[in-house]
Amino acid sequence: MSDLGSDPGSDPGGLGRELRAAVRGPVDLSVTARALHTMDASNYRRVPAAVVAPHDADDVAAVLDVCRRRGVPVVARGAGTSIAGQATGTGVVLDFTRRMNRVVSLDPEARTAVVQPGVVLDDLRAAAAPYGLTFGPDPSTHSRCTLGGMIGNNSCGSHSVAWGTTADNVRSLSVIDGHGDTRRLGQGWAGAPDGLRTLVEGHLALLRTGYPDLPRRISGYALDALLPERGPDLARAFCGSEGTLGLLTEAVVRLVEAPRARTLAVLGYADESAAAEAAAGLLPYGPLTVEGMAADLVRGAGARENVLPRGGAWLFVETGGDSPAEARARADTIVRAADVLDAVVVDDPAGQRALWRVREDASGTATRIPGAAPGGPGAGHGAEAWPGWEDCAVPPARLGAYLRDFRALLAGHGLRGTPYGHFGDGCIHVRIDFDLITPEGVARFRRFSEELADLVVAHGGSLSGEHGDGQARAELLPKMYGPELVALFARVKDVWDPAGLLNPGMLVRPAPLDTNLRFAPLPREPVDVAFGYPSDGADGGDFSAAVRRCVGVAKCRTAAAPPAGGVMCPSFRATGEEEHSTRGRARLLHEMLAGEVVTDGWRSTEVRDALDLCLSCKGCRSDCPVGVDMATYKAEFLHHHYEGRRRPAAHYAMGWLPRWLRAVAATRTAPLVNALARVGPLAALGKRLGGIAPERALPAVAPRTLRQWWRRRPKGGAGPASVVLWPDTFTDHLSPSVGRAAVRVLEDAGLSVTLPPRGVCCGLTYVSTGQLDRARAVLRATLDRMAPLLAAGTPVVVLEPSCAAALRTDLVELLGDDPRAHRLAASVRTFAQALEELAPQWSPPYVGRPAVGQTHCHQHAVLGDAAERRLRAKAGIEGELSGGCCGLAGNFGFEKGHYEVSVTCAEEQLLPAVRRAPGDAVVLADGFSCRTQLGQLAGVRGWHLAEILAGALEREAGAGR
Repeated sequence: MSDLGSDPGSDPGGLGRELRAAVRGPVDLSVTARALHTMDASNYRRVPAAVVAPHDADDVAAVLDVCRRRGVPVVARGAGTSIAGQATGTGVVLDFTRRMNRVVSLDPEARTAVVQPGVVLDDLRAAAAPYGLTFGPDPSTHSRCTLGGMIGNNSCGSHSVAWGTTADNVRSLSVIDGHGDTRRLGQGWAGAPDGLRTLVEGHLALLRTGYPDLPRRISGYALDALLPERGPDLARAFCGSEGTLGLLTEAVVRLVEAPRARTLAVLGYADESAAAEAAAGLLPYGPLTVEGMAADLVRGAGARENVLPRGGAWLFVETGGDSPAEARARADTIVRAADVLDAVVVDDPAGQRALWRVREDASGTATRIPGAAPGGPGAGHGAEAWPGWEDCAVPPARLGAYLRDFRALLAGHGLRGTPYGHFGDGCIHVRIDFDLITPEGVARFRRFSEELADLVVAHGGSLSGEHGDGQARAELLPKMYGPELVALFARVKDVWDPAGLLNPGMLVRPAPLDTNLRFAPLPREPVDVAFGYPSDGADGGDFSAAVRRCVGVAKCRTAAAPPAGGVMCPSFRATGEEEHSTRGRARLLHEMLAGEVVTDGWRSTEVRDALDLCLSCKGCRSDCPVGVDMATYKAEFLHHHYEGRRRPAAHYAMGWLPRWLRAVAATRTAPLVNALARVGPLAALGKRLGGIAPERALPAVAPRTLRQWWRRRPKGGAGPASVVLWPDTFTDHLSPSVGRAAVRVLEDAGLSVTLPPRGVCCGLTYVSTGQLDRARAVLRATLDRMAPLLAAGTPVVVLEPSCAAALRTDLVELLGDDPRAHRLAASVRTFAQALEELAPQWSPPYVGRPAVGQTHCHQHAVLGDAAERRLRAKAGIEGELSGGCCGLAGNFGFEKGHYEVSVTCAEEQLLPAVRRAPGDAVVLADGFSCRTQLGQLAGVRGWHLAEILAGALEREAGAGR
């Protein structure tokens, strides 16, 4: 695993050398580090000169000292999820997440915690939970956002109607200002820089009249917190200053008592305006949250049908109490008082989490608007939607009227967006299908922004109600505050930071809102690629559009295990490094296309190295709110990177695995191959030549393949086949017992089974190693051989989840112009899907044992496991399978250099779950990789579900004899 400072990069001006001499934390000027930090979750992009991970407050002071002497800007950065551009900069970026990321202390009696700026919110909440406490503000990015970022932006979250903004929950702050002075900010004027009090007291009338009165006023500096009648409170005034006044090094925050029980009521309304008008009326009942969202934001997994009540928009209203009955009674009262189309009330924590995930994913889901027509405002990219006006806030009582005017303004500009957010606080999030690529689209973006600012002000609102002004809105602050108060903001900035080096271009003297746009350096014409990128129709075959999917919300960048069944992103959790997250890799690909930082295109070693630890698990395809599919991007990159060049040995050894195993089967040399693999020196030599990790044992080749068994098997009466059983490479040559078991079960269910002609292959191993020309050739030959069966419409049962996923997705994305590819993809069924669909009256044998194991990554991401769950339940196989990734992931875990990460992934969920399992538990693992990992790391035999059911059938048959 690399360290941020292991690749220092070029240093022509000596900045890196001077920083390294001054600080203990790592300093990085490399291409990779700079590319990873060009963007946050906004529309903006700036290329930093260096990235520093300060070790402590002394390091922060030392960086400021070096940069002040050199005139280099300094930008503080947490998780990089800011939406207004304030976490980007051209100078030195301070990454607080790597070193200054601890909960220093926690005092449950005083209900306070001392935290460093890089601590993740969920880590603070976990530390407070044993004492029945929590930190009140909770943005949807709670699993990765940092307290420093929350303080810088004065973040809020869904519980602000109960517990307020971050500023309401801060006791004191330790900061270093632009002079290099360390200051302790709290109540009173102690710690204020010279001249601040005089400046404030000279403008009391302006401060008393210049601010709108509403709960979500985040825009500008909170100078009204310094009024004598309010304290003054320097810590509160500092919150929301976006790193422009000083750099936070430590904070004392207030903790609140977490309700012992919570109930979630979801109220259905006809549309978002109806929901908005109802929200303010629910506040007198004391809810913890009043969140709103519309139907357009609910996609995938049947969420609307299976989880949400009827309606076109919903309010998520959470109540708390000392007991479940008390929380439920409060929720029931709200439901009775509300005029709704429908409602659900959920007490179960798992059910509540499922509902909240629907709401939290809206921040990413909103970036894609289904059905947006090409050639519209997006100039061919109309399905993409972007922030920029992400979080305006108005008085809650005016929210319904504001939304109607907002909708009219959108229509007047030919734009679309779906509002959602904190309806109880009058704060609306929305992503709009701006064209931020063409000059005409950018001009429309500016006109709309100016008119929307006028509209927000007319409703008594704030340009920002949660995420800050940054570059996105700061230029328009005079519309909200007037020129005199904005001029005062600039004078206050100068008192704290006279050289103007702290996050310049943000909030005060901002860069124009239509400059530094992240898309400006991207190629204007589609890049020549192998895959079709048809995902949901939005990419339009354009690799740039596929890469643009990543908007930076960083759901992939979480250290904790994903929710039940989730996968993304195992390599980040194993390494903790941004370059090994889905977002980090997408950023590097963006910079590769831009050509400014990553200058060698497809030949880039930086992009190659970042993709090297991608397991191609496809978890991001389903778990990322915007459907980034890094496994496909990796295959695409490897295809171009090695085009016309010698590939790594592992690409030949494992990428050509179907060819090698067919040769072994044809020559009947499996016993010899297995014997040689058991000879230590020979095995070591073979692994070294094949690029295989020396720690790995080579799987045994089956002495008799599935096809060979099938040919010798007595055949029943002739007749049309009910299903085609796909003999994937792993099942056919390495685990034929799975295929034999599947035949036994399928025939017991009354289905007639046949195998396809010889030579068919899903191309998985060629795709995963980026040998896409070979993959296409293999797949075309497969379609030719499958033509008669496809014409008959016979379902194809694929036992190996990764091969089924390849046929469902990679096939059509590589050969999308061949209608046969779509027919074969549509015919693919998993083992459980085939039984459920084709033999609905069949009852499986009763197993009656608990289960442990892991849902295959590709099954989770592409195929879904609902049918498998129902089949297990019918067979009396109880228990939930773990999420995450087994870590072997096909060729990944076998490749030299990947063993440590592979083991770390397995140890996250799978292996602990197996060790905790009761003695009679059956270990389920439908994927060959998962079974291999279990065998090699835990000494445990994993079983395909077909094997479990076939064994039960044999026991029943034996008992009946």
